[in-house]
Amino acid sequence: MLDVVVVGAGPNGLTAAVELARRGFSVAVFEARSTVGGGARTEELTLPGFRHDPCSAAHPLAINSPAFRALPLERYGLEWLHAELPMAHPFPDGSAAVLARTVGETAASFGPRDAGAYRRLVEPFLPKWDTLARDFMSLPLTALPRDPVTLARFGLTGLPPSTLLMRRFRDEPAKALFSGLVAHVMAPLGGFATGAIGLVFALAAHARGWPLARGGSQSLSDALAAYLRDLGGSVHTDYEVKRLDDLPPARAYVFDTSPTALARIAGFGNHYGGYRYGPGVFKIDYALDGPVPWTAKEARAAGTVQVGASSAEIGTALRAASREGRAPDRPFLITVQPSVVDPTRAPAGQHVFWVYGHVPHGWTGDLTDAIERQLERFAPGFRDRVLARATAGPPELAARNANYIGGDIASGAVSGLQLLLRPRPTLFPYRTPHPAVFICSSATPPGPGVHGMSGHNAAKAVWKRLRQI
Repeated sequence: MLDVVVVGAGPNGLTAAVELARRGFSVAVFEARSTVGGGARTEELTLPGFRHDPCSAAHPLAINSPAFRALPLERYGLEWLHAELPMAHPFPDGSAAVLARTVGETAASFGPRDAGAYRRLVEPFLPKWDTLARDFMSLPLTALPRDPVTLARFGLTGLPPSTLLMRRFRDEPAKALFSGLVAHVMAPLGGFATGAIGLVFALAAHARGWPLARGGSQSLSDALAAYLRDLGGSVHTDYEVKRLDDLPPARAYVFDTSPTALARIAGFGNHYGGYRYGPGVFKIDYALDGPVPWTAKEARAAGTVQVGASSAEIGTALRAASREGRAPDRPFLITVQPSVVDPTRAPAGQHVFWVYGHVPHGWTGDLTDAIERQLERFAPGFRDRVLARATAGPPELAARNANYIGGDIASGAVSGLQLLLRPRPTLFPYRTPHPAVFICSSATPPGPGVHGMSGHNAAKAVWKRLRQI
């Protein structure tokens, strides 16, 4: 009999498996797809030689993850690449605000009226970032805060809505860039704790950047899987699990799946009936015959580019997708240009480009024209660079990854109390009605993103259970 079976080989499932194998437990992972990765994969979606990331591409949370930083993933092929700028936010007039590695360069891009306000916002937390990141990405029941005073100060600053935090700023560059940071988790700007979301992304950039993995996000997943095998664990792909009886006997089962799928497989009925899924996304992967012709020079040097003319325009786009049930006319776009820093991603002189906009949950329309009209505002002539495109709306994204119900790449609405208490309001989020069954997906704290901390925290709960047995 195995000690642990993990269902789902996404970053959280693989991290949970590694953590348990490191402690001497026998572990096997079962994955429905033909390759490991979940939201961290790389595939040729358009033309031969163009390697795209179907979901996650830039990794500010991964390089700052306490779980990943404790693992020897570089020995297994993971290499982080940094663009000249982690992120740029261009404006229609050709100017841009930037999220740079240094606080000073970032503050200067906001203009003299907001530079001081930004410094005062982030500088108190930056020297204690590593401890702070560990504290807010863990639960008190899995790891007591190492610096509860700083964590409390961060909570006082970040728990209010981002719209209140942004009152510190007077001009649009700072407001728009910070609004875009919040929108990375598809949360309405006025929602609970959205200020903390923006702060986390900003601090992550100043601490270690927003890198990409050489060769694509698959490199991170492959490194986790290779390390697991060296620890004695096994990985089984093309193995779809429809019920618990499909799995071999084990002392514990850990699911890197949506709560909906777990309830169906394990027979938990309506246990997660109150769990809410959020808006979806419409994603396009492009093969280009040259770099994106951004008007703003800063955008040409950035790994990630946020596209939204103002904080008001970004807020309108988020409301349309999350509350009004319609696709925005001018979608807020998150874009990544991997081949700016990684020439292995496309043939010589050519580029891959990654972009998505928010749409309502389960939306079945086509946002291609709206996305490209928005890109043309900031990069005139973009359409002339397109060699091929691969589009994926909510139905296609859900077909690729069963955790993305309705196209929700966050695996659950990141709003209200569900931002912190997921998948149910409980102090034991990784446990389920069955004492031997656990959940470790992005539907558990600390939530969405490629960081492995949900798997890391769940592994502690499993380890405690197995020790008790």
